[in-house]
Amino acid sequence: MRWRGDRQSTNVEDRSGSSGRSVGKMATGGGLGAIVIAIIVFLISGGDLGSVTNTLGGGITPASYETENVQSTEYKEQKEFAAVVFAHLEDYWNEEFSEMNESYQNPNLVLFTDSVNSACGQATSQVGPFYCPGDENVYLDLSFADELSQKYGATGDYAMAYVIAHEVGHHVQNELGITSQLNKIRQQVSETEYNKYSVRLELQADYLAGCFSKYLAGETHDGQPILEAGDIEEAITAANAIGDDTLQKEYQGYVVPDSFTHGTSQQRINWFNRGYKYGDLEHGDTFKEKDLDLAS
Repeated sequence: MRWRGDRQSTNVEDRSGSSGRSVGKMATGGGLGAIVIAIIVFLISGGDLGSVTNTLGGGITPASYETENVQSTEYKEQKEFAAVVFAHLEDYWNEEFSEMNESYQNPNLVLFTDSVNSACGQATSQVGPFYCPGDENVYLDLSFADELSQKYGATGDYAMAYVIAHEVGHHVQNELGITSQLNKIRQQVSETEYNKYSVRLELQADYLAGCFSKYLAGETHDGQPILEAGDIEEAITAANAIGDDTLQKEYQGYVVPDSFTHGTSQQRINWFNRGYKYGDLEHGDTFKEKDLDLAS
């Protein structure tokens, strides 16, 4: 992805190297975390991560930066890259909402190391990147990029762009009122039943990440296409690495479909590809889709 020298979002807060104590603050303002204090449970334990925050990878445990490395050249580049991707996401979603005659509130990107306080409570890097509806922030420990690359083989900068786009997709769902609707449903059904809704929510965020990628494929920087050869494949590799079935096989040797909260690797790939194909909201209604595998 061509990004150096491109516009960076000003809606980025860097809390790297700092830490704080959680006061158990409950998320406000709607969304899946609105009635739950953020107690982070690993995906492989069968916990419902979606009830607290909208996370990309669940049980992935990223390596964490030492505080003294926060200002390293590598970190600065990763931070600038994330800010550029976030800026493109702002441009895209503001344009999309404007075409629907709807207003769009830009989210903030909060960078942290090890742990962070949010309106959903305190979270550690172990939960992976997440979006908190209570404060409309995307939270990201940049060491997640190293984890994707080194442990899961999802190399390349666009793997991380997909991660960020997925989390902003959750903000779009919040803006559209989808997460508040899911929050109501969650109070009426069992955990196992709600997991099925959570999967659809996550796959829709993958679809929205695909829509963003289609948009970016038509954009240029300094007269050159922003997306480069192999970028989409990098995103697909990342989606494959963090499917529920792949993660459960990695960590416990078997899968428990009833505990899935994000979708299988193939489902995540398929919905990202669908978004990249159509690039609209019309084809992204995962809640009405009978076949989440998109086999037909």
